[in-house]
Amino acid sequence: MNLLLIDAIGPFFRDLPKGRINWSKIPFARLPLQDPQRRQRFTRIGQDLDTFAAQVREIGYNAVSLDDVAHLADHPWYEPEIRDRIAIFREEFRRLFALLKQQGLAIYLTMDVLTLTPRLKRKLYGDERRINSFLVELLDGFLCDFPEISGVILRIGESDGRDVKDRFHSELHIRTPEQLNRLLETLLPVFERAGRHLILRTWTVGAYPVGDCIWHRNTLARGLEGINSPAFILSMKHGESDFFRYLPLNPQFFATRVPKIIELQARREYEGCGEYPSFIGGDDEDQARQLRQAENVVGISVWCQTGGWLPFRRLAFLGDQAPWTEINAFVSLRIFAHGCSAREAVEHFCAWRGIQAVEAVWELLQLSESVIKNLLYIPEYAQQQLFFRRVRIPPLLSVYWNTIFINHSMRKLMRHFVHDGEACLNQAEEALQKIARMRVLAQQAGLPVADIDYMGETFSLLALAREYALLPYSEAMQTRLKQAKKNYKHRYPPGSRTRYKIKLSFKPFRLRRRYLGWLLQLLLRRQRGYRLIDHLLVLHLLALTYRLLQASRPKLIPKFARKRAMGLGTIFK
Repeated sequence: MNLLLIDAIGPFFRDLPKGRINWSKIPFARLPLQDPQRRQRFTRIGQDLDTFAAQVREIGYNAVSLDDVAHLADHPWYEPEIRDRIAIFREEFRRLFALLKQQGLAIYLTMDVLTLTPRLKRKLYGDERRINSFLVELLDGFLCDFPEISGVILRIGESDGRDVKDRFHSELHIRTPEQLNRLLETLLPVFERAGRHLILRTWTVGAYPVGDCIWHRNTLARGLEGINSPAFILSMKHGESDFFRYLPLNPQFFATRVPKIIELQARREYEGCGEYPSFIGGDDEDQARQLRQAENVVGISVWCQTGGWLPFRRLAFLGDQAPWTEINAFVSLRIFAHGCSAREAVEHFCAWRGIQAVEAVWELLQLSESVIKNLLYIPEYAQQQLFFRRVRIPPLLSVYWNTIFINHSMRKLMRHFVHDGEACLNQAEEALQKIARMRVLAQQAGLPVADIDYMGETFSLLALAREYALLPYSEAMQTRLKQAKKNYKHRYPPGSRTRYKIKLSFKPFRLRRRYLGWLLQLLLRRQRGYRLIDHLLVLHLLALTYRLLQASRPKLIPKFARKRAMGLGTIFK
């Protein structure tokens, strides 16, 4: 494999205020632009980036990604004050780029299509030709100004979240595969002339007709029709959805002939973000074995910091605070780039870190993988293939980022999808017993025992929630859940950087289980292809209904769904 890429944004997240952080991009709006704060902050960033670069280079990565083209590429159409900010960022990032080049690392910059300022939005008017011409000018100038940049990573299917307050704000511009194809045909000559790479990410959140290109063969084929450029690389997540377990390897790896890389996530944004072990070596080994049959796989892209809206703060490869993320990043590289087994990769990691208790580490990591799959996930549900509109439904139920939902509606959903309740409860109990064993192993290996304790307390809540969902209801269970939440909040108080939120409610969900089943059968499908009812109702009429509801009764939509990330309404576009 030629391209061994890892994200390097961690140094930019030091000393941010308490609360939830948007980890999808460098927080440019929070970077000071006036001395002495500017000098102090960027000096610290440079020191941290040097530490990070030295470590990832030592273990074998040869390239890093940083954000983003919009904050570094100048253009006359921008507002004067924004051009002044860009000038400052360009000056500071040149120093950072020089540091990375001294470490022998190639540099890739991320980019959303399309990032706008108020003035630029008025200039472009949503005109596709005008937008594409602007992007050609912007990228041509950027690549000329920064010869140290090896390429640009283009994101078409996701934009800045609702919390981004920067004057720059990206919006979803590409709506059809034909638009995507025209964009690539327009931009690739710029990269060919400059001798750089354009890396296209297929990740989307399901918006617009292009929103299924991550899994729909025909959509991606239409988007890539006629694309045959030495500058082009396709980047795809390992599954047909976000970074979840239980997803088979994306079949698009075998349906495309262009050069491609696989995206992996070492800092598991849906699995604690490195606050407790969540080993991915087994999944990596299986995916790497399958990928040997795929054509033209040229590298990997490992996310060790990027992803999610979360309060968790551990920074990878900066000190000793993120061992579980670093293990995943190390093991993924060894498996995909060097053909190691997961066991061999762990042995190499222990040798690198000077850990003698290799057997204890290996057993602990295997147990963590089992606990995640059997208690954070609900196996019977997670193994089901479900699609809604253009999105493959995540296999994780009742836990979303750092929030655990325990309520009557979730209880009904779980009882609908889980038919063998006894087996499900037994899996939870066995997982808790494995966490007890993991604590002993962590002590033997000199790894953070407190992280295993935290995992145990959090996952005990998940096991109790499973009992509430699958056993007959009782007042005693309600009391147990309330007390468990109280104890958890006492141990991990509000504002804690390691705390899950527990959304506990016993308010009745009025829709009867039978009718809920009918509704789910109508809205969800178990096949990739669209049904007639999807074309008639789910893709179009349902989207109109949601927009009307959003306009007339917005409070009927839960706050987390309206405010978090891009908002639930995005998937109805």
